[in-house]
This record gives sequence, structure tokens and C-alpha cells, in this order.
Amino acid sequence: MSNAPEAGPGSREFSLELGEDLVQTRDWLHEFAASVIRPAAAEWDEREETPWPVLEEAAKIGLYSLDFYTTQYLEPSGLGIPVVFEELFWGDAGIGMSLAGSTLATLSVVANGTPEQVGEWCPQMFGGPGDVKLGAFCSSEPDAGSDVSAIRTRATYDAAAGEWVLNGVKTWVTNGGIADVHVVVASVDPSLGSRGQASFVVPPGTPGLSMGQKFRKHGIRASHTAEVVLSDVRVPGRCLLGGRDRLEERLARVREGGRAGEQAAMRTFEASRPGVAAMAVGIARAAAEYAAEYSTRRVQFGRPIGQNQAVAFMLADMQAAVDAARLLAWRAAWMARHGRPFRRAEGSMSKLVAGETAVRVTEQAIQILGGNGYTREFPVERWHRDAKIFTIFEGTSEIQRLIIGRAITGLDVR
Repeated sequence: MSNAPEAGPGSREFSLELGEDLVQTRDWLHEFAASVIRPAAAEWDEREETPWPVLEEAAKIGLYSLDFYTTQYLEPSGLGIPVVFEELFWGDAGIGMSLAGSTLATLSVVANGTPEQVGEWCPQMFGGPGDVKLGAFCSSEPDAGSDVSAIRTRATYDAAAGEWVLNGVKTWVTNGGIADVHVVVASVDPSLGSRGQASFVVPPGTPGLSMGQKFRKHGIRASHTAEVVLSDVRVPGRCLLGGRDRLEERLARVREGGRAGEQAAMRTFEASRPGVAAMAVGIARAAAEYAAEYSTRRVQFGRPIGQNQAVAFMLADMQAAVDAARLLAWRAAWMARHGRPFRRAEGSMSKLVAGETAVRVTEQAIQILGGNGYTREFPVERWHRDAKIFTIFEGTSEIQRLIIGRAITGLDVR
């Protein structure tokens, strides 16, 4: 924690003590995860479909709503979202992703849009009980994953109609094609690379947007992931996040050799990394707890396997790793909430460590359960499949190391 800047006047000091409201929220979510999410997890993993009944139950109690997520993002300590995501993903990562998937598109609008755009589009990504809606953030492309500067989706302005025309293909899109609101990162001036990109809202029912291939995934299978095809998609000028004046000012500054500021997709990912880290922590914690409990029940050679030093040491390492990952996620979330810059790439640190911890801890849980852990009769094999994506999406582990390396050396690490 010593690398964080000193607290300024009127700011909150970092604390590991959760406030009373957040403790109540955590306990409420844990009950929902235990009683609603976990019993449904295996079924929706097998079906590989969006768990609409679970989303509806969450909407009924106010969990799946813009108001709930806004409250947690604005929670004074900054720990609201990490606490929420850890509990949801402790329940199940696939269903958790369905419940959290719209928040990435929401973050993009908040990070890049005007207050008027936030007020117009964010509510349409959640809906309400009886009318659940989804949002989708469309950044990656078949030839542009980690390399966002290679995005080919093009946005051109039709001045006569006052509309933007979008063409391209997006891939690996959570809620892609089934969402009500899509937020699309596109190139306005390809000659400027990532500095010539902007984000656009595609409203519900816009002609020309369609779903391409739906992916059958290794894990988080209750979360819908698909391609999004944009063919002469026309959106009103007001759908450019931030507005045309701000875009033209930025592009002119870049063309004159000035700085562009943060790239649209990167601004969204940077804001989301502590939350993504907390998702991975939830999976790892589920596996560590399950393995520990199993080790007290499973008897071999006349005693619980937890009495064997090999198993006990493995459990100790698992729990220590989970707690360490949580602390990194909390630090990054607190810094982000209080405007502390990630000078040492603290957001990337949290995502890197938590993602790799989830993979390692779930694998260790399978080892402790032995043959049982390798079957679908026990949840640890599903958690292991779910964990792997956290070393890949929203910035691979290699990209996180690149970002961290640049931050701590000041060198252009490639």
C-alpha cells in the first residue's frame, strides 16, 4: 500500500474495514448467490444460454438494475463493485457474467459520454422487472484483440443526413447481438491508429446490426458471447459518445502533434480492471473454500485428507493467494474511486494476479478432490474452466505484464 500517494485534504484513508451498508450488501448478495445462483449454475453451464430466469429474479429484488450498480460504483470507499462482483462470481462465473456483462457497456458510456448521453442510454441497458434488457461493449475484432490500434471497423460521417455510418465486424462480444444497446469502438481516422478512434451507441432495433457466430466456450458458458456484424449501420449524430465537437478538437490536436488523451477502449478497460480482478477472486475463493471443506470430509488411510501435510500446505497456499489477490483488487478500486493515478499500473497488477490466482487455485482444488474433482458431479471442474478466461479477456496476462513493466521502468517495453 506504500506506493499509493498520500491522502489529500478531505479524502478517505484506505481501510480494510467495510462500512455497515457494504457489509449488509455483501451478506444480501451472498444469500442470493447461495440460494439462487449456485443451484442453477450447472444447468445453465450445460445449456450454454443466457439465464434469463436468474436475471429476472435479480431484477425483481433490485440487484440487476442501473440504480444498484451506480450505487456501488459511487460507494465512498471504492470497494462496492469489488465486493459485489466477488460474491456474484463466488456463486457462478457464467451467471455472474450475465448479471455483470452490461456494466462494461455502461462504463464506456460513463467514461466517454456526456451527462445527457449517460442519462439516455445507461437505463436502456438494464430495463426492469418483467422487461430485462442488456448492454454490449464491442471492441475486439478478428484481427484486433490485444492490439486495439488495429481496429478496422469504420465510422464515417454523413453530413447531409447528420448520421454516422458504421461498418465492420466485432468479436468476443458479451451479450453481442442480443443486447438492446451496443457500444461500438470504431475508427474515424485510420491514419491515426488508436488515436483516431471513438465510441458510438447503436440504439435498440437499428437496421444493419446483426449477430454473427455465437461462440461455444470452454468456460463462463452461461454468458452469451458472439460476433456482431455492422453493415451500413446508421446512427444519429448524438450517438457519438462525447459529441462531434470534442472529437474534432481531439483529432485536430493529434494531427498537429499533440496528445490525444486516453484511447476510448483503453479508458473503459482501465476503469473495469479492479472489478474484473474481483470476479476472479470470487472464483478462486469458491474453490479454496470448497477444497478446504472437502478435505475435512474425505477420509483416506483412516483420517481426513486435510490432516496430510501435502494437502494442508496446498490449502494454505490457496487461501493466502486468494487473500493477496483480493487486497490488490481493493487497493486498485480504492485508488480509482479517489482519483489516485495508477502510476505503477496498480489496476493491471490486480487483474494479472487475480486472474492467474484463479487458474492456479481452481487447479489445486481439482488436485485435492482427485478423480472427483475431474468430474462434472463436483463444481471445481467448472470453476477451473471458468477461471481460465481471466488470463485472456480484457487484457491478457502478457499485456498486463507489458503495462506493468512500462510503468515501473519508464521504458518502452515491447
